[in-house]
Amino acid sequence: MTTRLAIDIGGTFTDLVLDHDGARVTRKLLTTPARPADGIMRGVADILEETATDARDVDLILHGTTLATNALIERKGAICALIVTEGHRDSVEMAYENRFDQYDINADRPPPLTPRALRFPVVERINYKGEVLTALDEQTVQALIPRLREAAVESVAVGLLHAYANPAHEQRIGSIIAEALPDLSISLSSDVCPEIREYERQTTTCANAYIQRLMAGYLTDLERRLATAGFHCPLLIMTSGGNVVTVDTAARYPIRLVESGPAGGAIMAANIARRLGEAHVFSFDMGGTTAKICLIDDGEPLLSRGFEVARAHRLMKGSGMPIKVPVVEMVEIGAGGGSIAAVDGLERIRVGPESAASDPGPACYGLGGERPTVTDANLIAGRLHAAGFAGGRMTLERAAAADALRRDVGEPLSLETGEAALGVLEVVDENMASAARVHAVERGEKIEGRALIAFGGAGPLHAARLAEKLGIERIIVPSNAGVGSAIGFLQAPVAYDVARSCYMRLDGFDAGPINAAFEAMAAEAMAVVRLGAPDAELTERRYAYARYVGQGHEVKIELAAGAFGDGDGETIHAAFETEYGAQYGRAVPGLAVEVLTWSLTLSAPSPPVVGAAPASPGPREAEAQGVRAIHLPGRDGAADARIYARQDLAPGDRLTGPAAISFRGELPESGVTP
Repeated sequence: MTTRLAIDIGGTFTDLVLDHDGARVTRKLLTTPARPADGIMRGVADILEETATDARDVDLILHGTTLATNALIERKGAICALIVTEGHRDSVEMAYENRFDQYDINADRPPPLTPRALRFPVVERINYKGEVLTALDEQTVQALIPRLREAAVESVAVGLLHAYANPAHEQRIGSIIAEALPDLSISLSSDVCPEIREYERQTTTCANAYIQRLMAGYLTDLERRLATAGFHCPLLIMTSGGNVVTVDTAARYPIRLVESGPAGGAIMAANIARRLGEAHVFSFDMGGTTAKICLIDDGEPLLSRGFEVARAHRLMKGSGMPIKVPVVEMVEIGAGGGSIAAVDGLERIRVGPESAASDPGPACYGLGGERPTVTDANLIAGRLHAAGFAGGRMTLERAAAADALRRDVGEPLSLETGEAALGVLEVVDENMASAARVHAVERGEKIEGRALIAFGGAGPLHAARLAEKLGIERIIVPSNAGVGSAIGFLQAPVAYDVARSCYMRLDGFDAGPINAAFEAMAAEAMAVVRLGAPDAELTERRYAYARYVGQGHEVKIELAAGAFGDGDGETIHAAFETEYGAQYGRAVPGLAVEVLTWSLTLSAPSPPVVGAAPASPGPREAEAQGVRAIHLPGRDGAADARIYARQDLAPGDRLTGPAAISFRGELPESGVTP
């Protein structure tokens, strides 16, 4: 008998799932942004009391959080310095030396996390082969100590040129600073991101240093409070790559936690796809603050080695801060239940990315929010029942929602309140559909014909209209959809990803350096994974990031297990051309191929998929529990929609529309909503 607790902190809600051998109890409560652990401990106490579970009986706690993401976006991290090779002080600000939007004269990226006054050069130089051209001048490092003290620096990032090929100088700098200033947090690019491309390596290392003190303090505090509450089990942390790691690893590399919550949702959707035999899936996770979209093929979400945080322009690639860590490939936009609606100067309804979050929240929460949000629009449109929100634990204020929509949307556009609500919903649905189309096109994929798996607190509410816009005919809404990411934590394996840049042309393939690199990566990953899975049988997967010589970006290819021989260059070349052709439509014959980066993933087994797809006894007309007036696209006024209790539905049941499905706690006692 195994009891596990999953905790997911979102921008608006904190979700908890207590799993006892597959039987799950969930809890959803507003996030406490000032002290996130307060909301966690309140929810933990509630769910333990509700289930009569003793903290000592919980075998494992899994946790994901938006705290790292919010710290980067809101610029609430440490005072951070960056140490660079002499002559490269401004490379982190020069970025790609391009404009992500050449037609917008006001387009600008977020400024670096380290201002120029806190970027310090030292004398040293290593080339791309790892050869020392100029020895490290330790006097230039020692001279920085008083400057770091004077600036009250709390964290230091070290990002030297070509440190991925030879980390010796970075390691020595780290030792000198740690000896002189032991209270500083130090992040070395050769540890955080030992990969080619100076700009991405430095931004990733700076971001890690920027949030390290905050995250380490938070995780340490959470561990202490859980222990005080009687928990004696391990605490594992979800990463952006869809794996779980120990608290020590998460505190050392908190940058790997930036997309931890959304990754959990993608893991749950992939689990459902495997269970139902769905080969091609469109995962749609809409919460209170953002919507996340992910394509899943053959039961596996697409993985990437980088993403952008804090994009200055929505959906505009290159407008954010590049972070180079393993991540589930998805697009995330500011379209959630708390996204604020307004009318702009051109009399257009705009929704998001600004969110009311949990404090003050949407107007209908009655917590001080005055601006209309997507949740307010759903309530006025009849898609939410005021007395049954968040599993019946919150009562929404319909009058407050109507006032906000009428004042900020209806009156400026001369619309009735119901029409204003429908307009807000249409805009946010189109925003999400546009993001999905862009995401699919950028990856050479199609959305039509896929099954849509909808979850998150708001996902099922918007799934039907989104599917209609995207040409999707099959929608899957899992049980406990509102806490989908937390459920995904329960299904994630203990695993760790490691990457090393080691340049190699395949027409002159030398197996020696590559085998040595994989041996080092395997040892590093083993040290991490064994902390969380000491006795498990581990699986190793290897990858290469290759391109035609002279190209700017790489294609990820999976490699065979075992040591390489010098003749394996042709095998890797063939695998590259197969993958390149699948992604771009054709390979280019006669061109040489080069590999820039090699990576390894070591993982313990994933928890087993629970249950099989339920059998259908045959079609049956379901019985409605009541009627509610709902505003629907393309209809004048509200339509009477039948309301069905999800708990009463069985496989094969058919519903007559217009209709809505609610949990029993969300249904009014009379069966009819005004």
